[in-house]
Amino acid sequence: MHGPGSSFTEVLKAHSPQVLRNDLSQQVHAPEGTTVLALRYVDGVIVAGDRRATEGFQIAHRSIEKVFAADDHSAVAIAGAAGPAVEMVRLFQTELEHYEKVEGDRLSLEGKANKLSQMIRANLPAAMQGLVVVPVFAGYDVAREVGRIFKYDVTGGRYEEDDYHATGSGGKDARSSLKKRFRDGMTGEEAVKIAIEALFDAADEDVGTGGPDLMRGIFPNVVTITDVGMTEVDEDTLRRLFEELIAERIERPTESHTVDVRRAGSEE
Repeated sequence: MHGPGSSFTEVLKAHSPQVLRNDLSQQVHAPEGTTVLALRYVDGVIVAGDRRATEGFQIAHRSIEKVFAADDHSAVAIAGAAGPAVEMVRLFQTELEHYEKVEGDRLSLEGKANKLSQMIRANLPAAMQGLVVVPVFAGYDVAREVGRIFKYDVTGGRYEEDDYHATGSGGKDARSSLKKRFRDGMTGEEAVKIAIEALFDAADEDVGTGGPDLMRGIFPNVVTITDVGMTEVDEDTLRRLFEELIAERIERPTESHTVDVRRAGSEE
């Protein structure tokens, strides 16, 4: 008789199958995480997410964590039903640890992306009842020496993005912002600034996405992942970058108006 091998999920199926049951008899409403994103830069990747969770038209949580370390060189950013998403991330983390202990080696970055795809596919019955989980997975591929980004659909379909991706209720607005500002060869600080600006733009258009809360000191979760591992961008840096961004946004309408007035004067 063969054991479950290096899959922790198979261990649960064999010994505690009730833990993995996700059949629901009716539609349920649960707090949802909103906008998360990832983008490449010269040294690796950045993963970021706003902090708001919504329940219908109400704010369910103002400072939820949406970016989680999968291991030293990869991270998962969650969007969708917050409870199932967090549980999926915890199981994913345990899966990777279990594999490493059993096999004596780590999964490749692509192997981790495939494992997460299987877990999203297993959540499909719950997704059909409204508990949709669609994360973004990104990390530094040590073998290829490059940052990589993976996106998913609700059925577990896995797709690799070359440069950036955003998902969640404000994902479209964040992607539009990233599309305009992304460029190859960005430094870490340049990439962080572009990431938080994309979240800022999403919050400006999407009611479900939370912007920076300077009064409460609530800022997005932002991490950088390079060949040396993962680093969380500190609150002081985020506050400074947001203050600079807000100052730039305040100045732009004035500058535009001045140009229009001068142009009108010259035409006269």
